[in-house]
Amino acid sequence: MYRIIQQRAKCIGCNACVEAADYRWRISTKDGKCTLVGGVEKSGFYSIIVDDHELDDNLQALKNCPVNIIKIIKI
Repeated sequence: MYRIIQQRAKCIGCNACVEAADYRWRISTKDGKCTLVGGVEKSGFYSIIVDDHELDDNLQALKNCPVNIIKIIKI
């Protein structure tokens, strides 16, 4: 299992994460930033625990992010 963490305030809304894993990322119609689907906010960071089958797509999202606000940690 893995924890995906996003620092949403620094998101520029480029859509790169959505293109890599559209089931886990969405562009908000309110502010144009990417949202971690199912993520829970704590102190400005959004996180969710996911199964191994989501790892490859979300690693691609992490690599695609031009502002490096996505982290993935094995738990």
